[in-house]
Amino acid sequence: MTIEKIRPLVGVGVMVKNNQDQVLMGLRKSPYGEGTWSFPGGHLEFGETMAEAAIRETKEETGLEISELELVSLADEMGSLDKGKHYVNVGFLAHASFGEPKITEPEKWEKWEWFDLNNLPEPIFEATGLMIKRYLAEKIYGNL
Repeated sequence: MTIEKIRPLVGVGVMVKNNQDQVLMGLRKSPYGEGTWSFPGGHLEFGETMAEAAIRETKEETGLEISELELVSLADEMGSLDKGKHYVNVGFLAHASFGEPKITEPEKWEKWEWFDLNNLPEPIFEATGLMIKRYLAEKIYGNL
């Protein structure tokens, strides 16, 4: 495939917070990002809004219902251009309405855990890392 035919994809990630102000992260098993920690998320589907994708992906991957979506990040993920991966990532902050996450896609996720933002696991998936940086910069510096 020539470079002119390759197009960026749109990825949607969700920083899900619980009542203890912790964020949900999963250990990835899928080939793209295997062994890294990531927020729930996935691809935007044709005809779907970004918020709908965030709600759907979180439900599909964790079984959790989310609410109070807030757009917190927009970033180019270009760390894997050599593998043919270029994403425009849209990041949302959301709250878990109730319940605990479940492994609903065992082929993609090893486990889900809650973490304090100041004590995150390593290594972090590139898209999740970009989202965290933008979220924290907004909290520190305001709207840039």
